[in-house]
Parts: sequence; C-alpha cells; structure tokens
Amino acid sequence: MSSSQSMPRAALSARWFAFYVVSVGAALLLVPNLLLALFGMAPTSEIWIRVVGLVAFNLGVYAWISAHHRRFLQASVYTRALVFIVLAGFVLAGMAEPMLALFGVVDLCGAIWTWLALRVDDQARGALAVGVAAAARP
Repeated sequence: MSSSQSMPRAALSARWFAFYVVSVGAALLLVPNLLLALFGMAPTSEIWIRVVGLVAFNLGVYAWISAHHRRFLQASVYTRALVFIVLAGFVLAGMAEPMLALFGVVDLCGAIWTWLALRVDDQARGALAVGVAAAARP
C-alpha cells in the first residue's frame, strides 16, 4: 500500500484493537496486580494471570500482522463478540466479578467497529469498481 492510499477502515479498527490487546497482555505479564487494582479486582500471585498476559500479548501481535486479511477481520468480529457473551455469562452465573464484563464490552465494541468498517470498505470498493467500469466505457 502506497503512502498516498489510506488504510482500509476495517484494518485500522483491527490495528487499534491489536494495540489494546498487546497493552493489556503486557500489563498482565509484567504488572498484573497493577492492572487488576485499576479495575477493582483482587490481587493474585498465581502464575496463570501472567500466562494469560503472554497469550494476549501474542494474540495482539498476530492481530496487528493480520489486520489487512479480510478472513481474519471477519473471524475477529465473531470471536470478539463471543468474548463478550462468555465473560457476561461468567458474571451472570456469579463466577466472576462484574468488572470482568468490562473487558467483554471492549471486545464487543471492537467487533462492532470492525463489522461496520468492513461494510463501509465493501461499499467503497463497490463504488470504485462501478466508477472504473463506467470510465472504461467508450
């Protein structure tokens, strides 16, 4: 992509989401109790919170790299919506503190942003194709 072309909206949404996931992952890996305290959650000395941080960090890197791949973007809409559903379910079942649902809300908002951006990108691509076809006519 040349510097004169803008990044597709869906790719931009994925890049912002990837930045968020890398940031949360790094915080959980390096200073998990700081992040937990910011959200009113109990501190922990369990290694699993750092393992989750490492996984999140890596997933964020993958998301950053994959941001221009349509199939990844489409799949991410569904998987991020699923995060919201599962985390909200944990809270509703009394298995987790309500603040955990906030992470799901962020995922859901990112999913909606990417879904809408994919639609706008598709419309723009369709308009461009129509314009090129019209310009090619004698």
